[in-house]
Order: sequence, then C-alpha cells, then structure tokens
Amino acid sequence: MDIKNKATEIKLFSLKTVQMRTFHTTWFAFFLAFFGWFGIAPLMAIVREDLMLTKAQVGNTIIASVAITVLVRVLIGPLCDRIGSRKAYTWLLILGSIPVMGIGLAQDYKTFLLFRLAIGAIGASFVITQYHTSVMFAPNCVGTANATTAGWGNLGGGVTQMVMPLIFMAILSFGVNEFLSWRLAMIVPGIALFVMGFVYYFTTQDAPDGDYKELRERGDLEPAKGKGMESLMLAIKDYRVWALFFIYAACFGVELTINNIAALYYHDRFQLDVQTAGLIAGLFGLMNIFARTVGGVFSDFFAKNMGLRGRVLFLFIVLLGEGIMLMLFSQMAVLVIAVGTMIVFSLFVQMSEGATFGIVPFINRKALGAVAGIVGAGGNAGAVAAGFLFRAESITTQQALLFVGGMVVVASFATALVRFSPAVQDAEKRAFDAALAEKQRLKAEAGNVPV
Repeated sequence: MDIKNKATEIKLFSLKTVQMRTFHTTWFAFFLAFFGWFGIAPLMAIVREDLMLTKAQVGNTIIASVAITVLVRVLIGPLCDRIGSRKAYTWLLILGSIPVMGIGLAQDYKTFLLFRLAIGAIGASFVITQYHTSVMFAPNCVGTANATTAGWGNLGGGVTQMVMPLIFMAILSFGVNEFLSWRLAMIVPGIALFVMGFVYYFTTQDAPDGDYKELRERGDLEPAKGKGMESLMLAIKDYRVWALFFIYAACFGVELTINNIAALYYHDRFQLDVQTAGLIAGLFGLMNIFARTVGGVFSDFFAKNMGLRGRVLFLFIVLLGEGIMLMLFSQMAVLVIAVGTMIVFSLFVQMSEGATFGIVPFINRKALGAVAGIVGAGGNAGAVAAGFLFRAESITTQQALLFVGGMVVVASFATALVRFSPAVQDAEKRAFDAALAEKQRLKAEAGNVPV
C-alpha cells in the first residue's frame, strides 16, 4: 500500500494539517476507549462484595475483559485495510459504548462476566490507532507517532484508576448506596465513548489525500475486493509477525494485567482503601504520558544510526529490563519501595510497547493492518495467559508476578527472530533519509533554516 504525502514532522500544538488532526483525534479516542475498557477495574472491591464473587470468578472476569480483544484485533486490522480507519473506529466506539453503560445491569456473576467480555471488544481500538498514524506519518517519525498516540491512549488506563473511584464517591455523596453507585458510575465512560464515535467520523479521514473510497475511485489505491483476506494471509505466513506477537504479549499483555489487578493488589496486600489503592495503581498507567513516546523516539533514533537492526536491538534492551524489574516488584513488601519499583517497571513496559510498534510498520507494507492486528492481539493473548495465573487459588499474586517476570525475560530473546533482508534494510534506509530531506526542505521553505 503506497500512501503519499505522509507527514515528516510531528507538530504537537498544530491542528492545521490532516495528519496532526488525526494524531490528536486518534489518541484521544483510544484514551476514552481505555477509560471504558478498564473503568470497572478500580471498583472491583465493591463489585466483588455486591455480587459475592470468588477469587476464581474475579479472575475469570479479568480474562474475559481481554480475551475477546484477541479475536477482534485480528479482524479489525484487515478491516482497516479494506474500509479505512475512519469508519472502523466510528462503529467500534459507538457499539462499544453499549456494554460499558450496560454493565450496571448485571445482577450476578454470569451476567457480569458477559458484559466484561463484550466490553473487551473496545480494546481493538489500539490497532486502528496504530494503523491510522502509520499511514499518516513518514518513516523518520512514525515510531514516535505510533508510540505517542498509543501511550497517551494507554494513559486512560491510569486515569481511570484515579477518576472512577472519584466518580463513585461523588455519586455516594448524593446518598446513593455503594452497590448502586458503581453501576451509575459506568454510565459516564459509556456516554463519552458514544459521543467520541461521532467526533471521529467528522474530524478525520483515512489518509493524507482523502478517504480510501475516494482514493480508489481516483485509482490512487488498489481495489478493496479481497483486500482484507489477502493482507491477513500475508501476515499469517510471516514468522516475524508471530515473534512480535509473542513479544507484545510480554509487554502490553503485562500492562493489561497490571491495569486489572493493581488496585485490588494494593487493597489486599497493603490494606489500603479503594480510593487510595486506585490512586497508587493509577501511577502505573500515568507513565504512559511520556514513557511509550520515549520508546518510539529511541526506536527512531536507533534507526537513524543503525537502520532497522537498531530498532530491534533497542526493543531487546527495554524488554529485558522490563522482565527484571517485574521480578523485583513481585518481591517488594514495603509500600513505598513497591510503588517506586512499580514506576520504574512501568517505564520499561511502555518503552517496550513503543519499540515494538516502531518496528511493525516495516514488516509488510502491503499488509499493514493485518500485521498490526495480529501483533496487537498478542498483547491481549498475553493478558489472557497471565489471567489464568492470577485466578489460581494455589499460588499467590506475588508468585504469579514473579513467574510472569521470568517469562518476559525469555520473550526478550525472541527479538533475534525479527530480521530484515539487506535489500529491505537498504530500501527503508533510503526512505528514512528521503523523509529527513523532505523535512529539511519544508523547514527551509518556511524560513526556519538558512537556505
């Protein structure tokens, strides 16, 4: 897929270009998707009491919240190749808002489980976010663009840990009992998602030069017929895609797991109240405000000096660091030290995610959506696998965290499988240099540098 006129620079404080309007709209849509996806997590101590859930049942709901996302992410990537990001995101947000608002109707374990399963589909928003920025930004800054939009979106996972308990407390202040308050609180993120669906449709377009439908009518883009299945098969046959699937399971899968268990973990291990536990758990997600961007920036920096091999090397370094820090976090018994270790661990997690999607756009340009979908699904597959550990009655949460940390260390060596042919490396180096040259030319025309 040859998309023209990609942006060679990220101008954060500008909305003049379609690329930057898309940049800001897509990260904010993902932020709200995360808010709805994990809105119930910081309230689980109340829900557990209301619905009388066992540890295994709580674990099952955690697994459900990320399991369906594996399938939806795989499907949404080829759908983006076929119909474009604009329509795909619009429908996902509008339809996804329904179970978010509806979860308050759950009266027992089974209905609560089904609602959490349905809400998990919203997690596919990540794939559209990464796809949309990948077609809007050039090779010299695509790693930074992908990492920043994803990171600021993931920030929703931290903000919801802090904000949802406050919404819950605000409703309590009106004299509503706590078992009704958690149900009413979930209406807030649901409404936000519904409104954002319409905002996305009216403020974005699929590519710099227009929507896919327009580009195909002009002959600037290959026909849509068979596009989804063709791109999916290309991605499935590439072993590097599956290596990145496993790698992303070890970073984003871990982040999803921590988002789901952190508040409950601090509540149970350190005997904190729901609001305090939520605030501390939120610090993990708040690192997304810059950490994932740092991962993308360094991925682009390593690419500038070492090409695609540099992107892979950086991914190995940060993923190995993540595994080590998670194992250390699992052993912390003093609250202050545990929080400090968690923050450092969070930095490595999110840099790993940014580094992973600094590589994805270069695996196969003809199947960008499918590659992004499968790799993105890996994150949820990792969360599902970890979920079975945390639901087990025979092991403690600390033991489960230690084991997951060890698996992340093992996963870091899968980066050795992510290789590129000399021809591809040379072609991408030329494209990178061309994007840098174009950036300098535009600056010169604008009078920002001497000509």
